[in-house]
Amino acid sequence: MKAVVAAGALGLVLISAVPASAAGDDVLFAFSDPTISEASALTPLGKGLYATTNDSGDSGRVFTVDSSGDTIGVTHWAADPVDVEGLAPAGDNHVWVGDIGDNNSVWDSIRIAKVRVGRGERTVSPTVYELVYPDGPHNAESLLAHPDGRVFVATKDWGGGRLYAVPKQLDPDSPNRLKEVAPVIPMATDGAFFPDGKHLVVRGYYSATIYAWPSMDRVGSFRTPDQEQGEAIGVTSQGEVVVTSEGIRAEVIRVDPELVGEVLGDKPSPTADPTPDADEPTAEDGGGDKGGDDGGSAGPIALVALAVAAYFIFRKRS
Repeated sequence: MKAVVAAGALGLVLISAVPASAAGDDVLFAFSDPTISEASALTPLGKGLYATTNDSGDSGRVFTVDSSGDTIGVTHWAADPVDVEGLAPAGDNHVWVGDIGDNNSVWDSIRIAKVRVGRGERTVSPTVYELVYPDGPHNAESLLAHPDGRVFVATKDWGGGRLYAVPKQLDPDSPNRLKEVAPVIPMATDGAFFPDGKHLVVRGYYSATIYAWPSMDRVGSFRTPDQEQGEAIGVTSQGEVVVTSEGIRAEVIRVDPELVGEVLGDKPSPTADPTPDADEPTAEDGGGDKGGDDGGSAGPIALVALAVAAYFIFRKRS
């Protein structure tokens, strides 16, 4: 127990040391619905609408929220999911929902379902697809969908996550085997593809990393806004990055477009690609990191990663 308290205390110190939001970040709205208390995913639906969902402890439901932060629709899709952590766009007013959170990495399989969202309240009974990792159980919070419709899961592992591809053709009656694609940052909390289909972004608690697709070369990283427990990220049809956090009346924030643009540009500014912190991979994590690290920074970075991860994991379980 003392170790837990110590990790939490160190985590609090590290949190206080994280720089605040960039000057160009823009608060779009705050969720007005207090039942959206643990937003763990955020998917822009277009026309100023967003889909979000609570994580473990809630019933299976997806909220549709407008640009003022009001809930204008709720889709009920399951009575007792285990730990819903991810959403991904599925086209035509639908989203993929991922019951993929496995904090102890013990599940034999994870599940995804495609549900309709939008204005109004509805109850649906979607086909639920069972997925299995090729290398044993993982915890995951990130569900992504390429513009071509292919779905991916990014794991939330301490030493470095992995991106896995969902089969193009899903069998509703048997487990569907995921295919390992490439490494991603450790402790990934969400991810999304850009509308060009040539880039994807994976976030942690304090920063996000952009990868080129399909090479999965690391393009660069940027700081995410300072929020209570940042677990969600989405990309609009205009290529704008939006994030939100757990907590009642959490804000949805558009990340400074210049910050993201510098990372995506041909010649990113050095300030747009900071030294990797708790959410970013070191060279030892692999993944085609173009940025590179000073080998002497590996120890402190690992310490920060472990402390922050421990703080949030034990906080969430308490």
